[in-house]
Amino acid sequence: MGDLARAVFLDRDGTLNVEKHYLSKPEELELFEGVPESLNLLQSAGMELFVVTNQSGIGRGYFSEEDMHRVHGRLCSMLRPYGVTFRHIYFAPEVPGQTSYGRKPSPRFLWDAARDYRLDLKQSFMIGDKLCDLQCGWAAGIATSILVRTGYGAQLEQVGVEPEGPFHRVNDLPEAAGWILQRAQFQ
Repeated sequence: MGDLARAVFLDRDGTLNVEKHYLSKPEELELFEGVPESLNLLQSAGMELFVVTNQSGIGRGYFSEEDMHRVHGRLCSMLRPYGVTFRHIYFAPEVPGQTSYGRKPSPRFLWDAARDYRLDLKQSFMIGDKLCDLQCGWAAGIATSILVRTGYGAQLEQVGVEPEGPFHRVNDLPEAAGWILQRAQFQ
């Protein structure tokens, strides 16, 4: 276990950036306040960073896979000045109900990352704004799933939906990063 890395798996829309209806234009990407700095703190503490995102807009024909890659290119270029790089961005283009290899809540992308990047999932975290993000983390066997109130997270709370597994609720990614760094025992 000593040579396995720890990771933070991040949902994209509603977690890293402001939720836009089927975001497909790079110029419309708007990061939440404190996201670059928070990711830098996590990465500086030795955490590997991954994005795991459902992009059903591709499957619905609202935008192309290339459009999504351009948005991801902008995301990476916005984070680069802060020294932040993602090890991998996993995406599922299928619509809900369609057969999909990795559409959350499937844990397959997390398992792939664990295998390909030698990660210890039991020492890793999943952060997102939807139940499927939490469920993905639980199914993968990660340490803690964290629900942010940004994006759809606050709506879940307002309508009284309580996740049925262990999770931690925070206001936003900076608070999630602080919580992880306080609890993680870095060697």
